[in-house]
Amino acid sequence: MSIAVRFENIVKEFGTVRVLHGVSFELPRGGVYGLLGENGAGKSTLMKILSGYEQPTEGAVFVDGEARVFNNSRAAEAAGIVLIHQEFNLAEDLTIAQNIFLGHEKKRGWWLDDAAMRTETARVLAQVGLDKNPDMPVRHLIVAEKQLVEIAKALARNARLLIMDEPTASLTPGETEALFRLMGRLHEAGVTIVYISHKLDEVERTTNEVIVMRDGRFVTRRPTAELTRREMANLMVGRELSDLYPPKDPSPAPSSAGAMPRLKVVGMTVPGWAQDVGFEVMPGEILGFAGLVGAGRTELFEGLLGLRPHSVERIELDGHEIRIRNPREAVAQGLTYLSEDRKGKGLHVGFGLRENLTLMALEHYAKPWLRPGDEMRALQTAVKDFGIRTGSLDIRASSLSGGNQQKLALAKVLHPKPKVIVLDEPTRGVDVGAKRDIYFLIQRLAREGHGVIVVSSELMELVGLCHRVAVMRAGRLEAMVDAQHLTEEELISHATGTKN
Repeated sequence: MSIAVRFENIVKEFGTVRVLHGVSFELPRGGVYGLLGENGAGKSTLMKILSGYEQPTEGAVFVDGEARVFNNSRAAEAAGIVLIHQEFNLAEDLTIAQNIFLGHEKKRGWWLDDAAMRTETARVLAQVGLDKNPDMPVRHLIVAEKQLVEIAKALARNARLLIMDEPTASLTPGETEALFRLMGRLHEAGVTIVYISHKLDEVERTTNEVIVMRDGRFVTRRPTAELTRREMANLMVGRELSDLYPPKDPSPAPSSAGAMPRLKVVGMTVPGWAQDVGFEVMPGEILGFAGLVGAGRTELFEGLLGLRPHSVERIELDGHEIRIRNPREAVAQGLTYLSEDRKGKGLHVGFGLRENLTLMALEHYAKPWLRPGDEMRALQTAVKDFGIRTGSLDIRASSLSGGNQQKLALAKVLHPKPKVIVLDEPTRGVDVGAKRDIYFLIQRLAREGHGVIVVSSELMELVGLCHRVAVMRAGRLEAMVDAQHLTEEELISHATGTKN
C-alpha cells in the first residue's frame, strides 16, 4: 500500500524569486517523516509539487522508481498522494459531505449517489472523532472542526502517502491525541506519512525520521531518536537557539493597589458563547486566555470588537467608559484584534503587502489623496521590524508562507498604534524561530505600556509568556491564575472542571 518517493534536484521559481534550490532526498516506503524548517524554508512548496498543486521549474519527482508529473491535485490523489493543507481548502456554503467528495462525487448511473456519500462521510467523520451531521454546512463549524473535516477528506481519498501540514494547529489536546492514534493505525496499515509541524514535541513523539530544510535547501535527514528538540530547532535555524521565551518582567501593580487598568470589561455576554464575563488588563501586562475549543474565548473577543451580537455592562479604556459597535470604532478608540483565522479574517490575501499593511490606517496616507510612496516606506519599515521574509515587496499576501503571512497580519493590526492588543492564536502555524521573535515583540509591546491579551491553545505558551491567565469553561470565566501558580496542570484542571 505504501509509496516510496525521491526528489531529484527540485528547483522552483516564482517569477524572479527562487524558493527551492536543487532539493534532493528520499522518502522510503512506509515511514513517518517529520519535515522541519522555518517559515519560508520551502517545505510547503515542495509538498505542493509532490501533490500536484505546483510544478517544478527544474528537476523530477520519482514515485516507486518512476518519474511522475502531476498536473493537478486530482492526478496526485489518483496515485494515492493526498495533502492536508495548512490553510483550509473548504467551500463554506457546501455541506460536510459535499466538501469531502467535491470533485470525487459518487454516482449511481447519471445521478449523484447522495446516500452513499453521506454514509461514507459519517464513517470518516467517526474516524477523526467529529460528531456532526454530514448535511451540516461547513460555515457553521468552528476552526477546529474544519481542521477535522480536512483530515476526514484526506481519509476518504484512500491515501497511500498522506502529507499533513500543521494538522494540530487548532485542535484541543484530546483531539490531538485522537489524531495521533489515527496516524498510528494508518502507519500500521502501511501508509507513508509526511508530518509538517513546528511543534517539536509532536514531531519527537510521532515520527521515525526528521528531514530538515533551510532557505529552500535540503539540510539533513536523521532518525528522530538521535535528536533532542533543541538540536532540531538549531538545525532549522542554522544557529544555536537561545531561550524561547523572554525573561518575565515583574507583574504590573493591580487595580486593587490603585493602578488604573488599561482595559476593563464588566458583564460581557455573547449569546450562545459567553456569559457575564469580566476582566481587566493593566498597562504593561500580558494577560492570557486559556480554555478548550468551544469555551468561548474567541467569540468573547469577537463580541467585544463588535463582530458578534453582544451585551455588556461597561467597557473602560484608561478609566473612560467607551462604546464599541464595530471594529472601526474599536480601532479608533485604541483597541485592536488579530484573528486566529489569518487567511479568512486577518488578511486580504488577494491584496498586495502594502495594501494589507495600511488598510486599518488609511486616513494617515490619504490627505486628501492616497500616497503610495509613504505606504511603501511604511512597508519597508514593517518588513524589517517584523522579519517578514519576501523576495519582493510587490507581491500579493497569498504568495507569502504561512508564518510570514502571520507576521504581516501582526504588523497590520499594530500599525494604527493601539493601546490594547488582542492576539488570538498569534503563533499558529509559525516556526520556532519566528515564535521567539513574536514572543519578544509581545514583551516589547508590554514594556511600552500597552495592554496585551493573548488567546492561545498552547498552554506552555501562556505559562512562558503571561503575567496572569484567565481560564474559560463553557462560556464562563472559570478562574484567574496568577504568576505564582501558572503551570500547564493548573490551567488544564480549570479548563476541564477537574480542579479540586
